[in-house]
Amino acid sequence: MALTAQEIEALMPDCTELLSDEPEMESSLHYTQLLILVTCLEWLWRDREDFFIGANLTIYYSRQQLKNRDFRGPDFFIVKNTEKRPRASWVIWEENGKYPNLIIELLSDSTAQVDKGLKKQLYANQFHTPEYFWFSPTTLELVGWRLAGSEYEKIKPSENGWYWSQELGLYLGIWENKLRYFSVEGKLIPTPEEANLEEIRKAEIALQRAEIERQRADEAETKAAILAQKLKELGIDPDLIK
Repeated sequence: MALTAQEIEALMPDCTELLSDEPEMESSLHYTQLLILVTCLEWLWRDREDFFIGANLTIYYSRQQLKNRDFRGPDFFIVKNTEKRPRASWVIWEENGKYPNLIIELLSDSTAQVDKGLKKQLYANQFHTPEYFWFSPTTLELVGWRLAGSEYEKIKPSENGWYWSQELGLYLGIWENKLRYFSVEGKLIPTPEEANLEEIRKAEIALQRAEIERQRADEAETKAAILAQKLKELGIDPDLIK
């Protein structure tokens, strides 16, 4: 007896709370780099509610893959035009079939071959992810790819070695040995801590300028008082020469 779509749906397990199955980051360099990628973008997009950032989080894209547990998720990925809320993992069939718009893998000796081979092929052929980048926190190797049909083509870097991401509307480039975001104007996208320090610096400069202006006003007032006293001593009314 054939089942209706509603009956099939009722028999399917709820996979919305599937836990991620990812190992810890391989080094403090990898952890710090991942933290920078997440916090900078969250700070920049703090007024938006239409994206999800996955960090060292499993993507479940088929029930066979879920059964076999034969895939490690990306180190970093972005899904756009989705609800911004916490998730224990990214389950494709529970997310209206949405795959990442952008993926970044942080290379290591144990993962580089897979990241550059099998995963690159998977992200192009199965995920159809528009942009894929890999970066090595140790060697600083950075390469960007953009989907053309069903294959990735290398993104041509700018003169300073940055890669333009159409998905982010930002450049990806190396600054102080870290992979960072840059605006279209070339301005570094700060971490929340850097943004706070910049605001503190601007406030301190404003206070210094205000203090200088106050001192100048005090000096001008003192000079005017001295001049008025001298004029009085000479028998001249100071108001007559204003």
